[in-house]
Amino acid sequence: MSADEAALKTCHERINLSVAASHQAENGSVTTVSSKESEEATYAFLPPIESTDAHLHEFAEAMRTVGKALRQVAEGKAAAQAEAAEWKRKYESEKAAKAHTHHSVIKGCSNCVKDKLEHLASKLTLETASVDETGCCGNHGICSRQILQDQCPGPNRKSDDRIVGRKVPFRLSWGSNGDKNGQHKHDFVSFEKGDITTAERSNKQIFLKWDSPPQTVLFVTKPNSNSVHALCSEMVRWLKEHNNINIFVEPRVSKELLIEDSYFNFIQTWDNDQEMKTLHTKVDLIVTLGGDGTVLWAASLFKGPVPPVVAFSLGSLGFMIPFPSEQYRECLGNVLKRPFTITLRSRLQCHVIRDAAKDEVETGEPILVLNEVTIDRGMSSYLTYLECYCDSSFVTCVQGDGLIISTTSGSTAYSLAAGGSMVHPQVPGILFTPICPHSLSFRPLILPEYVTLRVQVPFNSRGQAWASFDGKGRIQLGPGDALICSVSPWPLPTACLVDSTTDFLRSIHEGLHWNLRKSQALDGPA
Repeated sequence: MSADEAALKTCHERINLSVAASHQAENGSVTTVSSKESEEATYAFLPPIESTDAHLHEFAEAMRTVGKALRQVAEGKAAAQAEAAEWKRKYESEKAAKAHTHHSVIKGCSNCVKDKLEHLASKLTLETASVDETGCCGNHGICSRQILQDQCPGPNRKSDDRIVGRKVPFRLSWGSNGDKNGQHKHDFVSFEKGDITTAERSNKQIFLKWDSPPQTVLFVTKPNSNSVHALCSEMVRWLKEHNNINIFVEPRVSKELLIEDSYFNFIQTWDNDQEMKTLHTKVDLIVTLGGDGTVLWAASLFKGPVPPVVAFSLGSLGFMIPFPSEQYRECLGNVLKRPFTITLRSRLQCHVIRDAAKDEVETGEPILVLNEVTIDRGMSSYLTYLECYCDSSFVTCVQGDGLIISTTSGSTAYSLAAGGSMVHPQVPGILFTPICPHSLSFRPLILPEYVTLRVQVPFNSRGQAWASFDGKGRIQLGPGDALICSVSPWPLPTACLVDSTTDFLRSIHEGLHWNLRKSQALDGPA
């Protein structure tokens, strides 16, 4: 007997042992299967084996049928012990009858056959053992025992067993109507006996860590301020001399710095809107010097992804400017060299659809806003009359001075003045706030972030409406025109001085003097 035949015999004996073990786990239940079905399934299960040796070819045919039998055992359909034994006897008789014949083994091919058959034996043995161990069907990717720690139908289950209160296994698939807008939603869900629990959102805080030190910084500054201009030139010098950072500035700031000193010849800027659209591919970090309006202006420069923003407080009032300008060296040093927390501030993307277009396909670029979009009556003396829809559901008709659709970052702006609630900027939602509604029961709403809002001027409206975006860029809306709003897939990441929650609470305490009042005197009864 040659070495290859000995290896094939060893492989065959190993498969026979796995057959016996799997039948023992099935408690002796046997289902007969025709040889034709076994032969057809085996040819589909095993790759074709090329060989010029007639005996090896016959043995491969026999092993394919054995493989079919083992596959049936793994799927819980039947045990083909009798059929496997029949093929074993056939092989033994053929081997004994032709033992005296010449055995020619082609180099490389016989080794390939041996390796494939040994891999088949080990694979089928593992599959059979895993199925028998769980006792579940295993047909749907995730067996119900992996989610529900209750009884599962199996071969060892008695007919008189009763299942009381067992939950039906299920799967969750994530999606929303906002997917067509390119939104990306990710939640963390754990399974415990069929119950759904949502983990803490974003692990409480979001940290940003540079893979390599930032190389390019963009400065966006408040205009018409001598103190801001002086601080900007000082910071640009410091970053260039101590950190060798490439500096981008706005065209207006570039002219001002070059007039001041020829030292600033190294600064870069852009000449047209087309170059401005590629800023996100060149800039690693944005530094704003001013108030919240400067942050809004910096966000408007980017129609797609936005680099992280470090906002220094140089304005009269701000909820997004946590960094003190007096400590800019320490603050920028920490941001450039260490991990820091960020707040992902959602932006709204808006499309104006004219009645003449007759569809909802906007060919132009969307208008992105960080705070809010406002629809008001403008110069008209009539109340606004607006029809509002959320996805395909009718919301309400607005009759009053107008409507505010705000992000959670803009909850402390116009929406708050109109009676809306203050919302943490990382809460995923869209604020729906009426302006002086002609109804005492019209209260503000907070809608989920994945919805799409449609505000339309009906044809029977007495007047027109005007839409403004972050307080600028007013557009007139006539009868039949509509405004479509949804959350943009590109948020504005702003760096935190401490963390997102601490910075937010400090801003409403210091900026709005929220809930500030005199304490009660301690002169009550003992």
